Amino acid sequence: MDHKDLHIETLAIHGGQHPDPTTGAVMPPIYQTSTYAQEYPGKHKGFEYSRSQNPTRYALERSIASLEGGEYGAAFGSGLAAIDCMLKFLSPGDEVVACNDLYGGTYRLFTKVFSDYGIKFTFVDMSDERWSSHMSPNTKMVWMETPTNPMLNVLDIAQASSVAKAHGAMLVVDNTFATPYLQRPLDLGADVVMHSGTKYLGGHSDVVLGLLATKDEKIAEKMYFIQNASGAILGPMDSFIALRGIKTLHVRMDRHCENGEAVAKFLANHPKVAKVYWPGLEGHNGHEAAKRQMKKFGGMVSFTVKDAGFEATAEVVSAMKVFTLAESLGGVESLSGHPASMTHASIPKEAREKVGVTDNLVRLSVGIEHVEDLLADLTQALDRI
Repeated sequence: MDHKDLHIETLAIHGGQHPDPTTGAVMPPIYQTSTYAQEYPGKHKGFEYSRSQNPTRYALERSIASLEGGEYGAAFGSGLAAIDCMLKFLSPGDEVVACNDLYGGTYRLFTKVFSDYGIKFTFVDMSDERWSSHMSPNTKMVWMETPTNPMLNVLDIAQASSVAKAHGAMLVVDNTFATPYLQRPLDLGADVVMHSGTKYLGGHSDVVLGLLATKDEKIAEKMYFIQNASGAILGPMDSFIALRGIKTLHVRMDRHCENGEAVAKFLANHPKVAKVYWPGLEGHNGHEAAKRQMKKFGGMVSFTVKDAGFEATAEVVSAMKVFTLAESLGGVESLSGHPASMTHASIPKEAREKVGVTDNLVRLSVGIEHVEDLLADLTQALDRI
């Protein structure tokens, strides 16, 4: 059966995967080797050197391509390394239009590294169609996160694709929060989809990696060239761990979404919470877009503590026992974070507060624990103030 005919739950386990031809191993072996024997100069079995290609990494790359409905995948040593690869498609004088609510590390890479090489970045509110006025003849790339980090705004991928194509620009979508189980940007017109695979795809907070997927052969050729030339590749052991995590993606995501909904609705009715950000709530920025392009609303929830500053908010997140105060997200365990001082600290205070990343904002990565334990933990933490 053609893998393209399979549902995503089946693709998570079988997509792009085949038993090892040498042994019949069901899971791809960990090819912990740097180089490969050649029968004659230039005559080999498809592998020459593990920076260029490795069988375990190749299995992961086939997997993400399959999951995203693409033809080509590439795996990197981190999500930022994957973003770095895409920015190397650009030249001095090129411009990037990006959403103004995005991961702090992405913002830092844009403004502190690539802006020094003559690339211009414009950050805009992409929640309505007016953002297209920022496109110019020099705009070569549109960069979008949806849902965004940490405000969870849902942006219209199909509309962004129309804008990008009309201006001859490439649309890259960071799909980390949704995962291909909930949303497939390539099917909605994106040219490239990017993941911090560290998060939901790995799913167990035990590996750091980045992934790209595309349907476009020309984009893939340059993507693989940059991957090999720059060398920020993923090792075979980490590739194996990521593959193992992907196989339970759909099962985990269902519970993340179920628990996320319960947490969001609990917080929305809590007297010490000012505002809740979750795509499934009526009135949320992008709720209608989420209903169109997402299967479910995800397990990420952000909220603001009512009448609180940094100290009181820090006390709340520090008091949580089941939610662990830590960077990152998407693991089976629930995590809490304070974006203004943690994940988004690299964004200037004025810029981050403009999009809602204030000192009283808390971001939750809702895990797969029993929901009553999660709600009890939030109750006791909020009772501290």
